[in-house]
Amino acid sequence: MTITQPDLSVFETLESEVRSYCRGWPTVFDRAQGSRMYDEDGHEYLDFFAGAGSLNYGHNNPVLKRALIDYIERDGVTHGLDMSTTAKRAFLETFQNVILRPRDLPYKVMFPGPTGTNAVESALKLARKVKGRESIVSFTNAFHGMSLGSLAVTGNAFKRAGAGIPLVHGTPMPFDNYLDGRTPDFIWFERLLEDSGSGLNTPAAVIVETVQGEGGINVARAEWLRQLADVCERWDMLLIVDDIQMGCGRTGAFFSFEEAGITPDIVTVSKSISGYGMPMSLCLFKPELDVWEPGEHNGTFRGNNPAFVTAAAALETYWTDGPAMEKQTRARGEQIEQALASIVDENRAAIKEWRGRGMVWGVEFHDKDRAGAVAKRAFELGLLIETSGPESEVVKLLPALTITPDELDEGLRTLARAVRETA
Repeated sequence: MTITQPDLSVFETLESEVRSYCRGWPTVFDRAQGSRMYDEDGHEYLDFFAGAGSLNYGHNNPVLKRALIDYIERDGVTHGLDMSTTAKRAFLETFQNVILRPRDLPYKVMFPGPTGTNAVESALKLARKVKGRESIVSFTNAFHGMSLGSLAVTGNAFKRAGAGIPLVHGTPMPFDNYLDGRTPDFIWFERLLEDSGSGLNTPAAVIVETVQGEGGINVARAEWLRQLADVCERWDMLLIVDDIQMGCGRTGAFFSFEEAGITPDIVTVSKSISGYGMPMSLCLFKPELDVWEPGEHNGTFRGNNPAFVTAAAALETYWTDGPAMEKQTRARGEQIEQALASIVDENRAAIKEWRGRGMVWGVEFHDKDRAGAVAKRAFELGLLIETSGPESEVVKLLPALTITPDELDEGLRTLARAVRETA
């Protein structure tokens, strides 16, 4: 693909140096539909990024777009804080009937603010309030957000350093297979808990991702998650599952923890819950944990009614028949897995490991700079992919759940070419 130099002057002179994704994709995007994005010069890109997991149903999904346009055109409430609105009622009823009841999940629903880190902050705050303790246990290579509380339970040193102050009341423990299977699961954690001289204050909660997205596509085994739930129950700690990127069907089931057969005390959901890429997040928790006083945790934009509209439409469209959606996602995941196996066979000396679940996959290279080179070459070839891992050593695949088999095959062939051409 030949790309003319775009006019980036206003971005480079006016926008902060903190901008990130645009540096890897130096063009000016203009429109998007499904799994395709187009820049202002008409170049087409196949999207294996999906808004960092916020666009599980693709760009400008026509069913969700129609629901949103109809709502706006009839002057539906746009901003409502936590007022009762018809849009919120429709979402809550749909979420209860389509998601919670079929899974026998008893959760109360809290709208803490529009972003994932808002949901995490509210979860940590609630856990501390319920248990009367300060400490939260997280895991190596975790990522939970960029605000101070979320950063305190995030592993990445670069992101943590941006806080500018000490990040306290968080204690990291080894994630599944962090020690390459040389140590029994949770032996260190439980030893610290039972030893009054360990220096570990009894935690209020443990927060975990079932698949660490930003951490490098590290997949926790179902057995490990069940053991973690058991440790939490025995030691009177709440279990928080951060399902912000891996929820909403990314791993197959609507919630990523379903496969393990556990019921977390608290669940954070964001990114694709709105279905349309609009800001929205949820903090779900068991009813007995609902000890909030009215207004004790709030936010001006916790009532994003247009997002409620598209969220309800997404649930009705894709999850009323949940098994069908899960089956499709697993089939697409198998297609990715088979293609990656071929890429690994072709580049065995360069690739350290590949791993994933459902429709989130990662390829880790021995040369930590290789992943960035592959992503750059993929962009030149018309494919949008990002890197992840503590040193950006993993190429991360995160296509929309609604991508067609042909589009998926096209993108995987492009990825294979990008790997070959960066050898």
